[in-house]
Amino acid sequence: MDSPILRLTSTLLSNALRPLSPPMPVLAFAHYNLRADRATLDTLRDFYVQVVGLRLGARPPFNNFGYWLYAGERDVLHLSEAGPGEQRPANVTNTFDHVAFSCADMPAFEKHLDAHGVRYRHDLVPLTGQQQLFFTDPAGNGVELNFLESSR
Repeated sequence: MDSPILRLTSTLLSNALRPLSPPMPVLAFAHYNLRADRATLDTLRDFYVQVVGLRLGARPPFNNFGYWLYAGERDVLHLSEAGPGEQRPANVTNTFDHVAFSCADMPAFEKHLDAHGVRYRHDLVPLTGQQQLFFTDPAGNGVELNFLESSR
């Protein structure tokens, strides 16, 4: 029996099961941004430069204060000063867990973290042998360091 309701249901189901393709592809990850008061930004800048190993680099002359931190030639972390009295939405569930960086020489990094008093945990990716170190920055954001070498 061919009814308008059956045709509509069939069309809706077929459209729902069809994979959606975006109109334009995402080309790459650009950066992530942490926003806080200036004192916190300075603390985060020092941590990501001295502990994680990012490099302070050029930043366009925006109207607000901030820093751009680089991994190699790529700006990967933007630190932006929050405006006076800026409030973050209280009803937003924070789903951010961590940011990850590709690194080399895990034993040297572990000694480096120990020397800076950073508590971390180690994990191993099943099947790949990839080593991971997890810790938090001074603002409580998760940081993951990935090491391709499989020996510890």
